[in-house]
Amino acid sequence: MGPREGERLWQRHVGNSLALDDAVPQGSDVADVGSGAGLPGLPLAIVRPDLRVTLIEPLLRRANFLQEAVDELGLGDRVTVVRARAEDVRERYDVVVCRAVAPLEKLLKWTLPLFGDGGQLLALKGESAEEEIRAAGKALAVSGARAEVLELRVAAGVEGTRAIRVTTR
Repeated sequence: MGPREGERLWQRHVGNSLALDDAVPQGSDVADVGSGAGLPGLPLAIVRPDLRVTLIEPLLRRANFLQEAVDELGLGDRVTVVRARAEDVRERYDVVVCRAVAPLEKLLKWTLPLFGDGGQLLALKGESAEEEIRAAGKALAVSGARAEVLELRVAAGVEGTRAIRVTTR
């Protein structure tokens, strides 16, 4: 992103993250897998004080950045940074969120153990949503999970986005 793309940064990245707001149930324990720069986990934590958020990031430099951001924003009482790969995390969460991490088929392998029965995965995907669900059909069937596309919008005048919601039976 160039210096003149500030508006696009807010709409495309932060706005997309906040589009998940209505899809995350009140009082949820949320894991942001492959958190990177903290998207979507940090914006959700800022606007939703009812959430407990774990930012999961395997790379040291990014995990250090995330910890600095959490400290600077004063979110340490309900936001935790875990430096690990998703498949190495043993905790369970109500909701797992991610943005620009991997195709759905790979995400299922990494995230199903994190949310299991009664939880959900919310993966920001945009235009590729239906194709990713088709490509992951076998993995969804084997795991007993089902997927649907959500059309999400943050506010009037802000570009909408799409997410895949995966739930287990």
